Amino acid sequence: MSWLFGLNKGQPEVPPGLPVPPPPPQPPAGGSSGGGDKPKDKWSNFDPTGLERAAQAAKELDKSRHAKEALDLARMQEQTTQMEHQTKMKEYEAALEQLKGDQIRIQAEERRKTLNEETKQHQARAQYQDKLARQRYEDQLRQQQALNEENLRKQEESVQKQEAMRKATIEHEMELRHKNELLRIEAESKARARVERENADIIREQIRLKAAEHRQTVLESIKTAGAVFGEGFRAFVSDWDKVTATVAGLTLLAVGVYSARNATAVAGRYVEARLGKPSLVRETSRFTVGEAIKHPVKTVKRLRSKPQDALEGVVLSPSLEERVRDIAIATRNTRQNYGLYRNILMYGPPGTGKTLFAKKLAMHSGMDYAIMTGGDVAPMGRDGVTAMHKVFDWANTSRRGLLLFVDEADAFLRKRSTEKISEDLRATLNAFLYRTGEQSNKFMMVLASNQPEQFDWAINDRIDEIVNFALPGPEERERLVRLYFDKYVLEPATGGRQRMKLAQFDYGKKCSEIAKRTDGMSGREISKLGVAWQAAAYSSEDGVLTEAMIDARVDDAVKQHIQKMDWLHAEEEAQGKTLTPPPAGATASGGKMGFNLPLSEEPKAEEVIAPVLEIDTKQEGESIAPPLSDIDQTAEGKSGQDSNDAFKAEAAAAESLAQPTASTDTDGKVEKGEKPVSLPKDGTPV
Repeated sequence: MSWLFGLNKGQPEVPPGLPVPPPPPQPPAGGSSGGGDKPKDKWSNFDPTGLERAAQAAKELDKSRHAKEALDLARMQEQTTQMEHQTKMKEYEAALEQLKGDQIRIQAEERRKTLNEETKQHQARAQYQDKLARQRYEDQLRQQQALNEENLRKQEESVQKQEAMRKATIEHEMELRHKNELLRIEAESKARARVERENADIIREQIRLKAAEHRQTVLESIKTAGAVFGEGFRAFVSDWDKVTATVAGLTLLAVGVYSARNATAVAGRYVEARLGKPSLVRETSRFTVGEAIKHPVKTVKRLRSKPQDALEGVVLSPSLEERVRDIAIATRNTRQNYGLYRNILMYGPPGTGKTLFAKKLAMHSGMDYAIMTGGDVAPMGRDGVTAMHKVFDWANTSRRGLLLFVDEADAFLRKRSTEKISEDLRATLNAFLYRTGEQSNKFMMVLASNQPEQFDWAINDRIDEIVNFALPGPEERERLVRLYFDKYVLEPATGGRQRMKLAQFDYGKKCSEIAKRTDGMSGREISKLGVAWQAAAYSSEDGVLTEAMIDARVDDAVKQHIQKMDWLHAEEEAQGKTLTPPPAGATASGGKMGFNLPLSEEPKAEEVIAPVLEIDTKQEGESIAPPLSDIDQTAEGKSGQDSNDAFKAEAAAAESLAQPTASTDTDGKVEKGEKPVSLPKDGTPV
């Protein structure tokens, strides 16, 4: 209704349907003011035109047909305003109620915090009281324990005192008893001595009577026995039939005993040679009666087994594989045609497949195999010669032919002229050379060594073919890794009988990576790596072999291999510092592992000795005849000993020419009853 009273500055709002009122007239310029000098009051600015317009509008509204609607609209506006005011009052009341609820909540929160603090205080008080109670109880226990310990100590002291008193009493009683016993023995001895002195005549008379009686009894017994034996012998001699029967019986008894003893010895040697295994043989494929009885099923399987491929399970380089296959074929054909077997030397680093190939070679050719090690010969001492002959006698009894594999052969087949070996080992070596002097159609000798340069030259003369088993190359290592991965990992994992599983990864790619990382490793080291993978799977909680576990084991194996090689190089450097360098014109042999054979012969003994003799002649100004005579006397006093056992360095080489028992005079003639010195082609004295 503000438009009715002219409160709006602008034009009043005209309800719809009403005519628009004309604009009000403009006030006169001069206005009703009489002049500009009269003061104006508060009503001076009142515009009565507004009232006029309002009255005019009211009249028009009364005359209009929308007057009632306008009033209703005004009333509704007033009601709306009242409702808004009531709404604000309700909101204010709600705000008051919310404020009261917040105050109640805050009071409850404060009360809760107060209760919590009181609870904490009660708990702390209860804990403190409990702590005090425990301390009091522990103090009581300690006091009780101390009291008990004191009582126990007093009891122990009392017991110790009683025990000491008892021991003292017993010792005193024993001492008194000992004194009484000594007094009693002394009294008895004195009494016995006095009685014997008083009865000495009677005792001597009794002894004399007993001796006479005993002598008379013995003499009568001898007479009676002599008479009986004499009558019997006279009757036996007078009867010639009894004499003849007795002599014949004793003769037959002696012949029977001697024959039985010799026959038993011969039969025992035959059974031992045919059925027994020599003590030097560690492993053999030949059957013995004891093994056949203990393992009948195994014996039948071995009898029914067919020849196997010589390279089955053996991974070698292509060139070496072709060569050893030719050897296997030649050996098999030699056995089938009853030819002479060839002796083979296999040398190379450890773990390259020498022993495995020897077994496969024997199985492929249908022969029996026997494995012996060179380290078993030296401990046998004097029995080594007999044991060596037993080995070869046993080998000659094989019907299928025997492949005798000597592992670590350099342990006893060393050079006799330069190595300090015992007389027993030298005799055993001579027996070995005697039994292998000619090729045989009964046995085939295969030697394996890591240091073949230490062989005696007579052993080298008995070798028909030399095969070098080198370390595997990249392709061979990959084949070995795949072989042992399949054997120790895949087969147990797929078999289902063992607690082992394998994680999912690219097996072929992993084997190729491992082959590249295991550069310089032997076949045995790679096989041990496969066993390490299997052990890692078995030691895990779930039994699953993962790629990380495989890599960890490979890293450990590589580190160990590098450590071993460092030790080996350090040992070779140490030996290189202490050993004398090789003479000019000679090619040095291989290192510690003995991978390379010497390419040239050893220098002649004359070439080594000549400079030494010239130096001695210049320094001493005399001939070497006196030293030779002295050496001859030394040799006669030490017959049977090697010259290298007594001398060292160049002196040993110089004196080795004069060491044998032969001695020369000033004309260069050999004395009677002595042997001259002979030099073989290699320059070493015999």
